[in-house]
Amino acid sequence: MQGKSISLKRKTYITVMRVLMGLSVSITCALVVFLIGYVLCKGLPNISWELLATKPSYLSDRIGILPDIINTVYIVLATLVLVLPFGVGAAIYLTEYAKNKKLVEMIEYAAETLSGIPSIIYGLVGMLFFCQFFGMKTSLLAGAFTLVIMNLPTVMRTTQESLKTVPASFREGAFGLGAGKWRVIYTVVLPSCIDGVITGCILSVGRILGESAALLFTAGFAHALNGIFEGLGSAGATLTVALYVYAKENGEFGIAFAIAAILMILTVFINLSATLAGRYFQKRAHDIRGISVLRRPKRSGEKV
Repeated sequence: MQGKSISLKRKTYITVMRVLMGLSVSITCALVVFLIGYVLCKGLPNISWELLATKPSYLSDRIGILPDIINTVYIVLATLVLVLPFGVGAAIYLTEYAKNKKLVEMIEYAAETLSGIPSIIYGLVGMLFFCQFFGMKTSLLAGAFTLVIMNLPTVMRTTQESLKTVPASFREGAFGLGAGKWRVIYTVVLPSCIDGVITGCILSVGRILGESAALLFTAGFAHALNGIFEGLGSAGATLTVALYVYAKENGEFGIAFAIAAILMILTVFINLSATLAGRYFQKRAHDIRGISVLRRPKRSGEKV
């Protein structure tokens, strides 16, 4: 009787937990679908060629987001050019060169702490440090430097975890052939973990596209159309900042929903790209490892 009672309680508990988990999944999926559908339904009808291909003009009462799109591209490129060498280099040092475990733990803890700081704090620090102390004023370059600090932990940690997945036999084989430390890292280790680097890069792009609070204090919200070098040295609004300006300052909610729909499509595209790129490079690394195992000389007593 006691065994049957326990079995019945266990079955009831499992059933209840399954119902609760299914309910949680259903609510989460419903909220996501509703949010995406609502933004797209409100934003897609307001997207036009004139909106995408022109700059705003107060004389002709025209609204265009072409400068905002170009400024977004500028700040993404500038941030990636700066954050990738620092993030990948820091990950290589911590994984391959650093011998002091306490120092490594301190750096990793600092990186995790930076990941949890609100973006508005980054904006205030970037405004005081880059805009005022270094004299960059309000510019896209100051915003890019601020975003570098924000995305550095993401690139560093994803690359570091990917480096740890490379088998030690790859390094030992290269060392056995007489290769130096850096040559082993450059020709063997990095190609084997390129999926982590690309994943961190794409995730950083997604965070750059969705950032607004930090850029309000550092990059400004000008809608000027400039070249890349002139644009980096002057103030400019990205798509997220333009969304805030049109919705909060100008009351143009139709344009704000159009920008939100564009950002939503870009976010979905970036997430899908990150997933597909990660799967592709994981499969490629798996194939390379399989080939290396097949080419390895058979040891005595080893079964094929």
